[in-house]
Amino acid sequence: MRNYILKRLLLIPFTLWGIITVNFAIIQLAPGGPVDYVLAQYRGMNTDAKSQLTSSVEANQSNVQNTSANNSKYVGAQGVPEDLIKALEQQFGFDKPWYVRYGKMLKDYICFDFGKSYYRDKTILELIKERLPVSISLGLWSTLLIYLIAIPLGIRKAQKDGSKFDVVTSFAIVVGSAMPVFLLAVFLIVFFAGGVYWQWFPLRGLTSDNWENLGFWAQIKDYFWHITLPVFTMVIGGFAGLTMLTKNSFLDEINKQYVLTARAKGVSENGILYGHIFRNAMLIIIAGFPSLLIKMLFTGSLLIEVIFSLNGLGLLGYEAITTRDYPVVFGTLYIFALLGLVLKLISDITYSLVDPRINFEKIA
Repeated sequence: MRNYILKRLLLIPFTLWGIITVNFAIIQLAPGGPVDYVLAQYRGMNTDAKSQLTSSVEANQSNVQNTSANNSKYVGAQGVPEDLIKALEQQFGFDKPWYVRYGKMLKDYICFDFGKSYYRDKTILELIKERLPVSISLGLWSTLLIYLIAIPLGIRKAQKDGSKFDVVTSFAIVVGSAMPVFLLAVFLIVFFAGGVYWQWFPLRGLTSDNWENLGFWAQIKDYFWHITLPVFTMVIGGFAGLTMLTKNSFLDEINKQYVLTARAKGVSENGILYGHIFRNAMLIIIAGFPSLLIKMLFTGSLLIEVIFSLNGLGLLGYEAITTRDYPVVFGTLYIFALLGLVLKLISDITYSLVDPRINFEKIA
C-alpha cells in the first residue's frame, strides 16, 4: 500500500498540470474575456462593477488619443479609444502571447502563487480564505448528516424490502429527490425565515453581525441557528441517492450464498449484517464519498449560497466565470482539483482498511 500511495502522490502534479492545461486551452477558444467585459462597462452596457474599475482605467487614460478601435478584435470596441484598449490588455496581461501567459501561470502555480483578482484588490488565496469557512460549514455538515441518515435508512429498507416501511420511505425519498433544491429553499424561507409566516431563522449570512461580541456558547448557538435552513435544504436534496445505493448494495449481498450459509450455521441476523454483509456492502458507498463531499463543498452549494446570501467558494467561482475573472477561475479550479485528488486517494486508503483483501499494489 505504501508504494501505491507514493505513486498516486507523484501523479497528482501531472494530473493538475493536465487539468489546468485543458482549461487554459478552452479559455483561449471561448468567446469574450475580461477586456470585452470592461468594454461593455465602459460603453454603459453593464454597470455592475464599473465603479471598481474607474480608477484603474483613468490611470491608463492620461495620454489617450481620440483615435477609435473600429477594427478591433473585441466586441463592443467601436468608439472606444485604441490606447485605452491597449492599456486594458496590458492591465490584464493580454498584451503577451498565450504561451508566455501559460508559462508564467505554471511557474506561479508551482509556488502556489495564484495572483490577484482582476476586479477585487485581493489575492486569490485571500478570497479563498474568506469564502472557505462557508463552503466547509455547508459541505461537512451536509455530508455528515446525509451519511448518518442515508446509511441506517438504506440498511433498514434492505432488511424490510417490500414491507410497508419500505414503500412509505421510498415514497418520501422520491418526493424529496423530485423537489428542486432551490424551490425547497424558497419554501423554507417563506415559512420559517420571515418571508410570510414565521421568522424562526435568519435569512442571510453564516453568523450575526454581533457574533464577535457574543460568548462562546452563544457563538455556537448563533452559528447553528444560521446554517440550519441551508444545511437542511442540502440534506433533503442529497440523501435520496445514497439511501437507495445503500439499500441496493445490501440487498445484493443479502441474497448471496455466504449469507445463507451463515444463517444455516445459526449466526444471528445482526451478526450476519455487521459481521459479514456490512464490510462488503459498504465498499461502493465509501467509493462515492469523495465525489459527494466535493459536490457538497463546491457545486451543490451554489444555489444555496445565492438564495441564503452565503459567500462561499461556489458563488465565488460562479461570479468569476460570469465576469471573466480568469485568475479566480484558474485558482479555484486548481484548489478544487487538488482537493478532489487528495480525497480520492483517501477513499482508496479507506477501501483497503474496510476490506484488507483489496490490494491496490497489483493495479497501481
